[in-house]
Amino acid sequence: MTQPQVWLTDHLVPADQARVSVLDRGFSVGDGVFETLKVTDGAAFALTRHLNRLVQSAHGMGLQIPAVELVRDGVEQLLAANAQVFPELSRLRIQLTAGSGLAGSERSGGEPTLVITQTAATVWPETSAVITVPWTRNEHSPIAGFKTTSYADNVVALARANAVGATEALFANTQGDLCEGTGSNVFVVVGDRLITPPLSSGCLPGITRALVLEWIGAEETAVPMSVLREADEVFITSSTRDISPVHSIDGQLVTHAPGPVTSAAQKVFAMRMSQTLDP
Repeated sequence: MTQPQVWLTDHLVPADQARVSVLDRGFSVGDGVFETLKVTDGAAFALTRHLNRLVQSAHGMGLQIPAVELVRDGVEQLLAANAQVFPELSRLRIQLTAGSGLAGSERSGGEPTLVITQTAATVWPETSAVITVPWTRNEHSPIAGFKTTSYADNVVALARANAVGATEALFANTQGDLCEGTGSNVFVVVGDRLITPPLSSGCLPGITRALVLEWIGAEETAVPMSVLREADEVFITSSTRDISPVHSIDGQLVTHAPGPVTSAAQKVFAMRMSQTLDP
């Protein structure tokens, strides 16, 4: 198998030769932001939206932001270099950190580190089992809504889900309202209403979430966690899952998985996605 390439700052390098300092703040304190994109047949989906969110997250974190066109060029060069390694489905990760510096919280003004990697994609099941967890998202956090590399909460929650055979864990926020998953947004169908938590809940402004709102339509409103027990349908969205129907929550079966609303949404999403790679 051909050795995959990695984009490191401003050039390609074989993955097994890529090196980042042990003093890099992304490693020492999780001081960075990232984006994950789905790659199909060598092309990344919704690249412009992901780059815009990367910039927004970096700005919110106070990170030095590289020129977007330079990042885009790195993505394009990497995908071309890895075309034979990942000919079909894969995932792209764009990561920007504060660069090398002190081991504590204070930044030292080092040059940022940009790393772009391409790896094999997770093959998700047709429907998802999820659990709820007792920990909360803090909608008042200074990093709420930013896609940061500080992922320890997600790692612990997802490990709990995996331990009981689920593939996602759902959080409430500090108000007890439904917020998001470890790496997904949540939609629920109650009667004739398709609902998703608003960004004010503290959830990440997901790219797929935004496309569902634009292409299919949904009501953004705060709902208590109890809605998960009352919903006719539930689905989660992410850049690698697209729209994934939920068939069980905490071991209890959901009424429909996929139900008619979810099935219709999947069809519209697939059709629109096939029409444009960069919506």
